[in-house]
Amino acid sequence: MQKEFTMKDIRSLPKYTIAATLQCAGNRRTAMSKVQKVRGVGWDVSAIGNAVWSGAKLADVLELVGIPKLSSATPSGGKHVEFVSVDRCKEENGGPYKASIPLIQATNPEDDVLLAYEMNGETLNRDHGYPLRVVVPGVIGARSVKWLDSIDVIAEECQGFFMQKDYKMFPPSVNWDNINWSSRRPQMDFPVQSVICSLEDSNILKDGQVTVKGYAVSGGGRGIERVDISIDGGKSWVEASRYQKPDVPYVADGAYSDKWAWVLFEAKVEVLHSAEIVAKAVDISANVQPESVESIWNLRGILNTSWHRVDVRIGHSKM
Repeated sequence: MQKEFTMKDIRSLPKYTIAATLQCAGNRRTAMSKVQKVRGVGWDVSAIGNAVWSGAKLADVLELVGIPKLSSATPSGGKHVEFVSVDRCKEENGGPYKASIPLIQATNPEDDVLLAYEMNGETLNRDHGYPLRVVVPGVIGARSVKWLDSIDVIAEECQGFFMQKDYKMFPPSVNWDNINWSSRRPQMDFPVQSVICSLEDSNILKDGQVTVKGYAVSGGGRGIERVDISIDGGKSWVEASRYQKPDVPYVADGAYSDKWAWVLFEAKVEVLHSAEIVAKAVDISANVQPESVESIWNLRGILNTSWHRVDVRIGHSKM
């Protein structure tokens, strides 16, 4: 069955609005390259963004073509939903960029997969996917296809390059000579992450009273239970305050919290001379960031969620 939808058709469906963070799987890749060179764009800590997205739920659109809510398979054997972009790329030999998610996720209204036409209350601009894009919250950004052209319900997951030969998590022992792409599943949810944004990698400060601010986020809609800050490289810790909205207490799984959005944190600490300030987050499933980047190094440099570290020196003290 084939059915065409116009933008007017999409806009006529119930409009939903969610706050959601989109994060590239390669966020913080540069830190991995310091351990051993990896392939990919040299992202630091900012390959991530948080926005308010509005559009139709994918589950409502699929229902219009006869696929009920909460379906894991169609009578014809469809188990995945593939998004195909207008955008063409060399990795697909000039073909379109594409990605897929499981049908059960696409048809679950609680998973909030949107066909979005607005961002932060305004019409999507070209860079963000005008006129229509997919937003798959809680999942690495590569699955939120921009400039949407078509949607296909397919039996197997998308066979596109960025699903099958990229964005997969390999152990440190795998290199470009022994890699077997088919041995790993495409990465979907992103792990728990936190980053200090109020300080650079190395800082010289006049005053030892330091305010540490940043973001924390976890995939799959898992809220942030705690963010810990250390000023001695991880030997001792203090808990940071967490918030999403001004003057609204943040509760990790609270009714007024945005489960798909990042959480901001803040802690005030005192540094006497020099210090390594560290941040690590814990989500509501007790997932915690790994201590070292070495333990999660991989040849594509994805999912660097190791403790985030910055150096601080007060006055003329030595690092």
